[in-house]
Amino acid sequence: MRQFVLAQIANFASVVGGAITFIALPWLSLVITKSSTASALVIAFTAIPVILLSPFMGSIIDKFGRRRSAIWFELGQGISVAAVPLLNNAVGITVVSLVVLSVIKNAFGPGSQTARKSLVPDVAEKAGLSLDRANSIHESVFAAGFAVGPAIAAFLIGGFDVYAAFWAAGVAALVSTVAMALIRVTERQEHDPNEEKGNVFVFALQGIKTLGRIRVLGLVFAGFLMLSVVYIPTEMVVLPRYFNEIHDPRGLGILITTMAGMSMVTSLAFEWLHKRIGYANILRLAIGGVAIAMLPMSFLPPQWLMITLGAVLGAVWGPISPLLNTVIQKLVAANLRGRVFALEMMMWNVAPLTSFIVVGICLDSFGVRPVYLALALLMLGAAALLLTRPLLKDLKAIEGKT
Repeated sequence: MRQFVLAQIANFASVVGGAITFIALPWLSLVITKSSTASALVIAFTAIPVILLSPFMGSIIDKFGRRRSAIWFELGQGISVAAVPLLNNAVGITVVSLVVLSVIKNAFGPGSQTARKSLVPDVAEKAGLSLDRANSIHESVFAAGFAVGPAIAAFLIGGFDVYAAFWAAGVAALVSTVAMALIRVTERQEHDPNEEKGNVFVFALQGIKTLGRIRVLGLVFAGFLMLSVVYIPTEMVVLPRYFNEIHDPRGLGILITTMAGMSMVTSLAFEWLHKRIGYANILRLAIGGVAIAMLPMSFLPPQWLMITLGAVLGAVWGPISPLLNTVIQKLVAANLRGRVFALEMMMWNVAPLTSFIVVGICLDSFGVRPVYLALALLMLGAAALLLTRPLLKDLKAIEGKT
């Protein structure tokens, strides 16, 4: 159990740091640029390394080991985050330097999370935990970190300045690195018979080919892609713009923390939900619930109601990540797992690129309320289309796999 606990300490610390940056980066971008469009472009540019490197990050993990990769990816991320206040103290931060440091951070950040997810079955087996329970705990710890991180960011930005938040993120990355370095576990070796031999590009492309070969896994990824393109811009661009306009960084922190806190609770209930309603209905509940909760939030109700609706959204969101983790781990061979999880990281970081820019332009042209409402309606329509697909029934066939 000690190895699993250390893995979750690394998970929690890394996510706290990432969640702090999640709030601090768009906030600093808005402070520097005074424009949602420019801020969205900054965030979009930071995803360039994820576009170029994600398939290779998975290859590194599968080739050099999950634990070792997590250590080096996390250390690189921490150094790049701490460099933001260091550079500001030395010569002052500019849009260009912020983009450069954020690009470097994103060259490492998704890799550490990918490596930790790939390692879950190994530490779970040593702890005697089922995949459902291990992923439930892993993602609830992730949600806990994402609940704590924005609160820390809001406190530091409001009480000190945005650079204090970057310092805190750097310390969190160091804690994660040390915890991962202390883990001692034998990593399972399991090759996919369909895996092709060849150069580094062929090796990297195996993750994409796996999604095409395992159709039900591709469908679950499509659901996550929809959330990434339509929902994530509301947290990264729309809500920061709204709370920046009303000069309330603590309000943003409380809302994001509430959503993450509820997500933590329901993520922990994933194993219980699976036994009662099955994987397919969990997917329907999660994606449909997010779409329904977004609609009243888009009318920008009073803060108490916004937080209540955010709690509902967080509650239905919770089981999504444990579901994807479990499906990947049950359907994909261990030595191919890193490359498939790398695609998940690429989806979360790259897919919103176009929508970030479009949403930023629309915010500058039309304001928060109409843009938020349009995203909510788009989410409702896309959810209805996806969740009526007959292929969802194939999720039932993998429920007994270990």
